Amino acid sequence: MSKERLLFRIRLMMGFFVVMLVLSGVTAFPVYTEMKWLMGLNIFPPTTAMGQWMNQVWLGVDDMNTKNAFLFYGYDWLAFAHIVIGTAFIGPYRDPVRNKWVIDWAMLACIGVIPLATIAGPIRHIPWFHILIDCSFGFIGIIPLLVLRSWVGKLEKMESKM
Repeated sequence: MSKERLLFRIRLMMGFFVVMLVLSGVTAFPVYTEMKWLMGLNIFPPTTAMGQWMNQVWLGVDDMNTKNAFLFYGYDWLAFAHIVIGTAFIGPYRDPVRNKWVIDWAMLACIGVIPLATIAGPIRHIPWFHILIDCSFGFIGIIPLLVLRSWVGKLEKMESKM
């Protein structure tokens, strides 16, 4: 594979990762509207664990919207953080070899999701199935990063031969 083709693949995968990262974050902006819409679909039967959990979440979000809407400002910052983290990939997009540390840092962040979810989840009374969903962001997120890291390693070897 040519250096140009490999660089194209790296940038394409990095773009995919950043888009998914930003999309997963910006969904925090309209959380009230999303939850209201989702609950209106009646997808989760109220007799199931997921249905009971979704109802509990909806009641909390609705109550927060009514009594303490300012708390949604924390969701705004969560969404903003995803956008800011995405901008960290500008450096590796421009020069993947020189900025490979950003990919390493992102892999560490993916790994960090697991202890955060498994420690904070039970403290916050989050059901285990939801903790597993949160952990999946770390497991799924690290896959394209591992591929990227491998490709950047190949690019680095190509550049050192020149």
